[in-house]
Amino acid sequence: MSKEIPYKIYLEENELPKQWYNVRADMKKKPAPLLNPATCKPITPEELGHVFCDELVKQELDETTPYIDIPEEILSFYKMYRPSPLVRAYCLEKALDTPAKIYYKFEGNNTSGSHKLNSAIAQAYYAKKQGLKGVTTETGAGQWGTALSMACSYFGLDCKVYMVKVSYEQKPFRREVMRVYGASVTPSPSMDTEIGKKINAEHPGTTGSLGCAISEAVEVAVKNPGYRYVLGSVLNQVLLHQSVIGLETKAALDKYNIKPDVIIGCAGGGSNLGGLVSPFIGEMLRGEADYEIIAVEPASCPSFTRGVFAYDFADTGMVCPLAKMYTLGSDFIPSANHAGGLRYHGMSPVLSQLYADGYMKAVSVEQTKVFEAAEQFARVEGILPAPESSHAIRVAIDEALKCKETGEEKTIVFGLTGTGYFDMVAYEKFHDGKMDDYIPTDEELEQFRARLPKID
Repeated sequence: MSKEIPYKIYLEENELPKQWYNVRADMKKKPAPLLNPATCKPITPEELGHVFCDELVKQELDETTPYIDIPEEILSFYKMYRPSPLVRAYCLEKALDTPAKIYYKFEGNNTSGSHKLNSAIAQAYYAKKQGLKGVTTETGAGQWGTALSMACSYFGLDCKVYMVKVSYEQKPFRREVMRVYGASVTPSPSMDTEIGKKINAEHPGTTGSLGCAISEAVEVAVKNPGYRYVLGSVLNQVLLHQSVIGLETKAALDKYNIKPDVIIGCAGGGSNLGGLVSPFIGEMLRGEADYEIIAVEPASCPSFTRGVFAYDFADTGMVCPLAKMYTLGSDFIPSANHAGGLRYHGMSPVLSQLYADGYMKAVSVEQTKVFEAAEQFARVEGILPAPESSHAIRVAIDEALKCKETGEEKTIVFGLTGTGYFDMVAYEKFHDGKMDDYIPTDEELEQFRARLPKID
């Protein structure tokens, strides 16, 4: 006799994963190596060590260890807000009149308001363990900057955040939370760095991009002794730390003998998507199970669906390592009217390789349709979702409506990455009819593709 499934499935504290899962260990075709931008040769641990913390360099380059122990200090911090709930969306199912069963993994139950804290605390821990004075970073919509400022405050580290200018102006409250936790927050591109000055000179009045902000943060880290750069998405180490999301999700589903048919995550740089789906893709790689994995990205920044799989710079200033990924071009600057934080020009090399190998598919959605789904979800499920999360909600609803048409009783799981309480300017624009659906043309994208580095 099967157990009755509650609204919220909670794991016990002692069921919290004690190890992160490294999906690269199970990948038959590994992601292409990062390249030194000066030599175009695979980057060495010593070279990466000038930018990243030593232990994080090891994690970044480790392709063989399937499970990596989570240090006790990080586990202790996780216990303040983890395990997070897996919620059965009974009310949404009823509103849609669908035979589908819908679940969402809710990552917004901490002050940062998102999943970003899972990696922020790990990266801050390794920086403190190395004896560093502080770290630098970039942030788009502000979730990562908020999470990192919290983590740095916990370990007594200085935190310098370069925030994409359009988000700095649109999301002042997110900025102020970072300052509450002691971080300095600078709109990017700024006039504080050489790269920032160059970008401002070449693009007067630019609203910025994550690529710009990354360049500035790396420059500051390299020029200041005792500092290292940390990143909230894209990198292998980040997907590793975020795997706690997928591990908890799988454990909660297994507790009630639930097997998902469709797993959906929003996709910007890949931190949430990779964290959610890695354990499930691991089963696929090992031939143990099969799932339909859907990555959802904004139509205004469609790296998966309209980008090219090629080596590109990770930043606009072209100082970071080259990564082989689905990319729109490192100097691509997304439309300023896009309200979510999914504004990176490329995609995680791990997810890019998995996508190229057919382990997932991708769709892009317009932002007005995203906010329609966000509002529908909020009205029936009682949570105001972040714009990023709402991309996954949009496609989860679409998949559930397909089930209504066909009569299929699919089980759908999606990642609710965080709350939208700092995103009210975006909701205001949606309600006032001032939000449009800018989509770059093929001609616009081609000019960026044409400037991709030529790597043999």
